[in-house]
Formats: sequence, structure tokens, C-alpha cells
Amino acid sequence: MLFLPIMVTVHIAEKIGKIIAEEVPFWETIIYLGDFTQVFTNFLFPIFLFISTMFFTSKLANNTEVIAFLSSGVSFNRFLRPYIIGASLICGGALVFNAIFVPNAAAGFNEFQYKYFKRGGDMETTNVFRQINDNDYVFVSNYQKTNQTGYDFTLEHFEGNVLKYKIYANRISFKDSVYTLSQYKKRTILENSEIIVQQSKLDTVFDFDIDELTPTTYIAETLSYSKLNEYIKTEEKRGNANMNIYLVEKYKRTSIPVSAFIFTIIAVAVSSIKKRGGMGVNLAIGIVIAMSYMFLDKVFGTIAEKSTFSPWIAVWTPNIFFAIVALFLLRNARR
Repeated sequence: MLFLPIMVTVHIAEKIGKIIAEEVPFWETIIYLGDFTQVFTNFLFPIFLFISTMFFTSKLANNTEVIAFLSSGVSFNRFLRPYIIGASLICGGALVFNAIFVPNAAAGFNEFQYKYFKRGGDMETTNVFRQINDNDYVFVSNYQKTNQTGYDFTLEHFEGNVLKYKIYANRISFKDSVYTLSQYKKRTILENSEIIVQQSKLDTVFDFDIDELTPTTYIAETLSYSKLNEYIKTEEKRGNANMNIYLVEKYKRTSIPVSAFIFTIIAVAVSSIKKRGGMGVNLAIGIVIAMSYMFLDKVFGTIAEKSTFSPWIAVWTPNIFFAIVALFLLRNARR
């Protein structure tokens, strides 16, 4: 709770110039800050829990309370048990919070960002290939969302595994529910021949939404876990090139609460030992460990989103690494 006002204040200081310049309504700004708080609390709560656990346990250690516990015959495992119970309750609550509140907050946060802070962002997509239904596939080399125009458009219609016809156009634009194709060409494939029809311009309709040519990159953050799984299945079928972005988000839904559990064990193992430098040394060690985790999480997440690297491995590698660190520190603390 102490960190949240600082986090919000710093964010306001960073964005206040743009908020004033864009003349953002006051209540929109308040709602945005509420969404911002939920989104970043969800992302950083393992770090908050880690530092608070480190602070509390360091106070016990500096007051020689831990030594008193252990000297009275309490085992280290028994001393650790309340922390494990507390971490389990908090992580369970985080899973519920992540499933119910965070997707709506992420939707509001991102929509505000693109409306006022990132004008023109996420508006252009290149090399879009999508399956729009069981029989039709579309491709555009470049799509600009601002004017709803795509270039080098191709539509292929299959029946079974057989290509029946193919439509080409140098440009496709959308206005008033009508698609306009420039330099239109349709090639119909018959059993022993082909029929080619060409027009300089053709107005027509298709059974897909023009915005499907540029799926919003942050859409995964705005969906509940069940809806996210359905969305991933649909996009895999369509051949979406951004699948790793959605899979990274899916796996983070469970990896972040688990990381809080791991961090609790590390915090107890490090801070339960009384050190000459006192609480400051423990907090310094804690901050270094927390920043290391965030660094690894960001690096592996970016690698997975921008390459063919396994999203599951990318998301869970920091947790696996720090789980090993936690077991090592816990073994030393027991001694």
C-alpha cells in the first residue's frame, strides 16, 4: 500500500503534460489511474510481497526473535509454515484478481493509452495472413488501420483441399460496409481450364471484418482465462503471426502468482539470518534479487514474442531459476 501512491504519483508526473495537451476529461483520467493501479499492482505484487516479507522478517532477526524461536525447539520448517500459508492465500487471491478484475482494467488502460498517448500506434500491420472461415484465406502485404486500407490483397477460396478461385487486388479499402478493390482480378479454376476476370475497380462485400486484418496486440490482456484460451484456438486456426504474444500472456496468468510464492521463501531464507549490516543489507539483497527477476522476465518474454522461442519456457524460466535459488538459500538457512 505504501508503494502504490508513489507509483501513481510518478506515473502522473510522467504523463501530466500529455494529459493537459490532449485536454483529457478529469473523470477519464481518474478511471485511467484506477486501471493503471490494478494492472501494475498485478504485475509487481510479487515484488511488493517479497520486500514486505523481507522487511518483517529482518525486524524479527535483528531483535533476535528468530534465534529465540529456534532455540525453544521450534524447527525451521515450523517457523516457515505461517509464511507458506500466507503466501498461498495471497497467491490464490491474486489468481482470482487476475481472472476477474485485471482484464477489464487492462482494456481500459490500453484504450486510454492508444487514444491519448499513442496516436497512430498499433495502426499499421505488415504481411497479414489469416484464415477467415473454413474455406477462405486472406493476405495483405500492408494494412493501415487509420484509413482502413490494405495493399497487395489476396483471397483464396478452397473446397476441401482444392483451390476453386483466387482474387487479387492492388489495394483494398473499406467504407460504409463496402469493400473497394482496385486493379481487381479474379481467377476461377475449372477442371480443365481457367476463367480470368479483370476490372480496374470493384465494389463488393466480404464476410469478414476489416479490423480482423490488424488484431490488437494487447487483446490477450483484456480477456479472461477461459476466453483467452478460446481466442488462442481461433487465432491458431487463422494463422495469426502474433501467437507467441498471446501465449506469453496466458502463461503469465499462472506464473506471476507462483513467483510470489517463490519470492516469499527466498525472503524468509535471506532475512531470517541476523547480519552485521542489519536490515539495510537484507533489503539491498532483496532489491537486487527482485530486479534480477524482472530483468530475466522481461528479456525472456521479449525473446518469446519476437522469435520462435517457446513461450512456456520463456515465461517459466525465471521462476524455475529462482525456485532453485530459493531451495539453495532455504537449505543454508536451515543450517
